Amino acid sequence: MTRFIFITGGVVSSLGKGIAAASLAAVLESRKIKVTLLKLDPYINVDPGTMSPFQHGEVYVTDDGAETDLDLGHYERFVRTTMSQANNYTTGRIYANVINKERRGDYLGATVQVIPHITDEIKRSIIAGAGDADVAMIEIGGTVGDIESLPFLEALRQMASELGRERVLFIHLTLVPYIATAGELKTKPTQHSVKELRSIGIQPDILLCRSTHPLPENERRKIALFTNVDEWAVISLVDADSIYRIPEQLQQQGLDRLVCDKFRLNTPPADLSAWTKVVTALDNPVACVNVAMVGKYVDLTDAYKSLSEALKHAGIHTHTQVEITYIDSEEIEAQGTECLRGMSAILVPGGFGLRGIEGKIKTAQFARENGIPYLGICLGMQVAVIEFARHVAGLTNANSSEFDQHTPHPVIALITEWLNDAGEIERRTENSHKGGTMRLGGQDCQLSEHSLIRRLYGKNVIRERHRHRYEFNNHYKDLLEKAGLAFVGMSTDERLVEVIENPNHPWFVGCQFHPEFTSTPRDGHPLFTGFINAARQHASFAPIKS
Repeated sequence: MTRFIFITGGVVSSLGKGIAAASLAAVLESRKIKVTLLKLDPYINVDPGTMSPFQHGEVYVTDDGAETDLDLGHYERFVRTTMSQANNYTTGRIYANVINKERRGDYLGATVQVIPHITDEIKRSIIAGAGDADVAMIEIGGTVGDIESLPFLEALRQMASELGRERVLFIHLTLVPYIATAGELKTKPTQHSVKELRSIGIQPDILLCRSTHPLPENERRKIALFTNVDEWAVISLVDADSIYRIPEQLQQQGLDRLVCDKFRLNTPPADLSAWTKVVTALDNPVACVNVAMVGKYVDLTDAYKSLSEALKHAGIHTHTQVEITYIDSEEIEAQGTECLRGMSAILVPGGFGLRGIEGKIKTAQFARENGIPYLGICLGMQVAVIEFARHVAGLTNANSSEFDQHTPHPVIALITEWLNDAGEIERRTENSHKGGTMRLGGQDCQLSEHSLIRRLYGKNVIRERHRHRYEFNNHYKDLLEKAGLAFVGMSTDERLVEVIENPNHPWFVGCQFHPEFTSTPRDGHPLFTGFINAARQHASFAPIKS
């Protein structure tokens, strides 16, 4: 008897459907309701794995190895439910499933059409993703009126008819713009957006009205009148300086009570004390640090969404105001590392391709030589290895075979280039399409007993998520160890390097996995917390900026 909440958007995209859905899910979860969330994306890509960060932002990786929409990161940061490949479906994936069934003959010679075959597959996917949750929240990407979204919306309309409205609730998020020259909020965009939704057979039960100003009663009444939505179900969703304030904002307006009344759920009241602690910590830092994030997509911070949030989480748990300075690694290539001076710490994130690599290598060198706390994630670990090999171990022109296939010292390479008996990893790398040639998802890692990272995590075996093709070349392990680099994390079969440290540096860590995917505001993450503590120590507890 899973109940379904469908969340649609209108007027413009990027209004925050994912954050609104995740925030409502957090409030429902605090009422002891088992919640899960799904994202339906209208693009034809099977998944975002091969999409440019400039097009799509971050690719979020689930524990089971699915490359998914970045909204699944918001879901996991707000609720305790672990997302999987069943929580994100695209038009491409739906059509691929239908075509595969048609090729197998599953439709017994029928003419395959959008209705009923595509819509049936969408409904099947929604039900499968909902699992045994009490409430499943399904977010539809894009906006009402997009031609790409029509099959999804038709499937939702059918589900409401088939399951009955006592098990289905529609929430529509829309924009109420403030016109500064007129000095008032305008409700017409919302009216027309709901009209468009109703024209395809969906009547919203609740409206979330995004705006820069609170919604006055007369505007709330007008919206209710013209959209056929109860006045108390028109919720004002005002811009906030932190997304972690949204659960309380929704709860104060009774959104969770509306949902529970609609579904006839008898639950205890919401307990948002954990979120209150998060917001209180955000509002009361005792120190400030400036972290340089040196990447190649700095003009689009969504490309590093989980990383930015993980640093904020560490700030919450260390009572630190974390300022992030995004620096283009190509700028460092062209102008040098002067822009890194005065930074409390340096973080080099993951990425693919040659562009900006030498700038990242210079960044790792600057951090190593100047004793600045350094955290290298995925590619950030690899450039740190390359830099150490070149300038400490004396391996001139050391590189990754990704960037230089003729390097005399491929300290980073595809596993097939240095490990003859690579087993299943080798076969998968050789025989898969471009979208499936990576080590993906959660894997266990064994930590060295007396390492810094072992002290941070407080345990010998950890589980973190991966998304990469290239690995450290074990043929260089002994040589680099003799030069002073410590290999303090290995895969449990001891074949693949997962973590490096520089024991001769105050705080220098590189990890092949992506710890940002498991950081949450309520729990933080030990690696990022340790990084920000090191940044505080390096910055000598810099005063908070006014």
